[in-house]
Formats: sequence, structure tokens, C-alpha cells
Amino acid sequence: MFQPGGIPRPVPARQRKFATSNKKANFITPSRLFPEFDIDPAAGEVLNLATLRSNDQFNTTIYGYGDRYRGVDGTRKVVFMNEEDIKRLGFKDGDFVDLTTAIDFAATRRVTGFRVARHDMPKGCCAAYYPEANPLFPLAHHDAKAKTPSYKLLPVSLSLSGTSSPS
Repeated sequence: MFQPGGIPRPVPARQRKFATSNKKANFITPSRLFPEFDIDPAAGEVLNLATLRSNDQFNTTIYGYGDRYRGVDGTRKVVFMNEEDIKRLGFKDGDFVDLTTAIDFAATRRVTGFRVARHDMPKGCCAAYYPEANPLFPLAHHDAKAKTPSYKLLPVSLSLSGTSSPS
């Protein structure tokens, strides 16, 4: 503890030791970059939703309702959108919208009262905080091999909300 460098913690990868048959780091690439989805025709215009964490969050533990990285304060029910998408879909910055999953035909998955926030996002994409957007993701929507939930790509439709403020 009092020696320079602290207490050593052996990490095999740091020492270039890999527990693989060829003793090298092996990387697996996906068969395709984006999966093909059966989009619900009734969904209309869809955006690809990704979930993210705020600066005051560690995994699912939320320490506050501000995000200094993205200029958000007082709420986490926010959907970040590209300015052109906001206009194209007929919304304006500050509107409240509902997000609905566009790929699960068996059940309606919706979150309500999310405030539209203009942000530097690629066209056709939007983002919302995790875990607030979790109800949108079907349990079957996961990576086939790793079985991890696919929280970085989910087609959703947006509509004006009957909610005037986040609840």
C-alpha cells in the first residue's frame, strides 16, 4: 500500500495472457451491423432509439435529476432528437411525446410524457435515459449469442403526449 504503484492486481490481458486455444485475443464481429426488423406498418415513421446514462448515474443507481453532459436538469424523462427529425415529425423542442415500440406486435410497449430535447444526433436516431426507457424493450430483443439486451437499437414511433409534464 505504501509502495509506488500501489497493490498489484494481476489482470491476464494486461500481461498479454489469453485463455484461448491460440493464446491470442480473439474478436468476434457481428454478421451484420444492423439487424433487420419487422416494423409494424401501423407505427408510421420510426426512429432508432438508443438508451444512455447520465453523468450522475452508476448502472441503475440514479443520484440526481441533472445531466451536465447534455444540459438536462430536473427530469430524466427526455428524448434527445436531431433538429431535422423534430421538424419533420411535426414536433418542437420542449414538446412532450410518447414513445411506442415499433417491432413487437404481441404487446403495446409505450412510455409517456418524455420531453423532446434538441441534441446533436444522427438523423433517424433518438436517445433516452436508461432505465426510464426500459419498458420499451421486449425481453426477446437481445443479442443471439451474448443474450444481452439490445439497448442500443430499437425502432420506436413518437406521438404527441396527452401529458403536459413528466410524472
